[in-house]
Amino acid sequence: MQNSKHQELTPEQKWEQATLADSFIFYKVMKDHPDACKKLLEILLDIKIDTIQMSTEETIFLDPQAKGIRLDLCIKGSDKIFAVEMQALDTKELPERARYYQSAMDIDMLKSGELYSQLKESHVIFICINDIFKQGLPIYTFKNICQEDRKTPLNDRTTKHFFIAENCDKILKDEEKKAFLNFILTNTAKTEYTKDLLDYVENAKQITESRRKYMEWERQRAYDRQSGLEAGLAKGLEEGLAEGRLEGAHLKAIESAENLIKMNILTPEQISEATGLSLEDVKELAKKVNVTA
Repeated sequence: MQNSKHQELTPEQKWEQATLADSFIFYKVMKDHPDACKKLLEILLDIKIDTIQMSTEETIFLDPQAKGIRLDLCIKGSDKIFAVEMQALDTKELPERARYYQSAMDIDMLKSGELYSQLKESHVIFICINDIFKQGLPIYTFKNICQEDRKTPLNDRTTKHFFIAENCDKILKDEEKKAFLNFILTNTAKTEYTKDLLDYVENAKQITESRRKYMEWERQRAYDRQSGLEAGLAKGLEEGLAEGRLEGAHLKAIESAENLIKMNILTPEQISEATGLSLEDVKELAKKVNVTA
């Protein structure tokens, strides 16, 4: 039997082939090189940042009953806060995840007794390989705006950004932004910054501890995927069995109704109440039984 060319790679093979497009490598490189992270934010958002404080792999728990979130990179500036995530696959939930990240960051940022106006300007950033919106744009930027006049901004100082690597050639004026997204897509470094990133990636992959953590991370992801698959199969089986039980009960009710109709003792309303069938179904059965008889 021939091996499929789409056969799942082992964690070791994934580690050897990993580039900055791998979320683990992206996290590791940016965590270990804050200046590179700061420069990336400046390139992507066309802004200048004075200083940053990195809270990496930060988990925010809103309360014991709420869903905690892990932000790949949470970066705080003097007046801005950024959540950055590398997303190689379209999980079909990124807009909702951006919404949740935004709300969780705000709740975590604002302490008891502080004014809402003290919230920092916030940016949720997804760096994606594929165009999840299917509109052919290299960048999608979302702000809250009035739907009635399409021009009045809410001015809540929140923005969600989606950068699409596969559409990077459509960026015509910003060569640094284009070069970075092309680097994510092809692992080809064409600028000094992307050459530095390539070196940082290679250095990160030489660290034994990073490799060990990556293996643990990949095994956990594989376990989660398998658990999800098994849970899905179990749910499907249970739903199938439940549907079968319901179908069997319905057939039994029809059989009972037919027998009661043939006995010609109860009214259709009484048969409906006794079997659980609708009155219309009982009347239709009565017509068939009488024809058969």
